[in-house]
Formats: sequence, structure tokens, C-alpha cells
Amino acid sequence: MAVLGASMHRDIEAQRYPLLMYALVPLVALVLQAWLPRLLRGHVWFDLPLLVTIYFALGRRSPIQGMMTGAVLGLFEDALGHHAIGINGITKTVAGFLAASLRIYIEVDNLPIRVILSFLLSLLTSVMFIFINRVLLGFDLEWNLLSEFLKAVGNTAIAFMLFPLLDRARVRD
Repeated sequence: MAVLGASMHRDIEAQRYPLLMYALVPLVALVLQAWLPRLLRGHVWFDLPLLVTIYFALGRRSPIQGMMTGAVLGLFEDALGHHAIGINGITKTVAGFLAASLRIYIEVDNLPIRVILSFLLSLLTSVMFIFINRVLLGFDLEWNLLSEFLKAVGNTAIAFMLFPLLDRARVRD
């Protein structure tokens, strides 16, 4: 019986990654998020810092770490972008908290569940971004429901490819 308990405990432990991965993956996501819109000269249908926040929050099982990851990535994204400082920080903080909190209650190690959560959290962050800009700050932000839905679909497609790739770097016991 003790062996069963130890095995179950190991299965629900937080995932670990090489220390370099915690620095390089968010840095690459931030650089690509800032650089690709300028290169493509149009609307970009993805949010890489959000996907990195979701991935690490789902892996760590700690709402506080998920919040901190989202806050740091969101603030850096705001600093590199043209939005008011803090808007992406708020939305990604909430997304990181929700992803890590869901990880505590449901098993999210299989890819379809993680991808569905990425889609839903992407929609949520888009709604929060629009709400903060239009209602709280009073900016005249133009938005389109179809555009936000396509952004969530783009994030889902990237998550479907990115998450298994990042899983390969996981430290195994």
C-alpha cells in the first residue's frame, strides 16, 4: 500500500525543467511576440507569452508561481509593445492563476485537455484585455469578435505543437 501511495504522489508532483529552460523559453516567446507583428505587418493570430504562462502554470501546480510567471511575462510584453503598461500583466496573471488552480483539481497531463484550456484561457484573456481597455481605462479600442476567436484558435494550434515539444525537455526521475 505504501508503494501505491508513493507512486501516486510522484504522479501529482510538479513537473521540473532544466533551469536554462525557465529563462530561454519565456525570452524567446517575448522576442517573437514583439518581432513577428513588425515582420508580418498585420494582425498576429497568437500570443506566445500567454502560451508559455499556461504551459508552466499547468506544470508547476502552484497558483502563486503561475501568477508570478504571468505577471512577469505580461509586464515585459507590455514594455516591448505599444499598450499601456500592466494590461497584459493583469490578463496573464489571471490566466496563470487559473491554469495552476485547475491543475490542482483536474489531471491536465494529456494534450487535448491542455489545448482546450489554452483555447478557453485565450478567450478569457482577450475578453479581459478588451474590458480593461474599454471600460476601466476608457480607451476607444476597436475589436472584432471574430478576430479574438481566430486568435484563440491560433493559440490552440500553436499549443498543440508547442506543448509536446516543451514536454521533451522535462526532467524525469
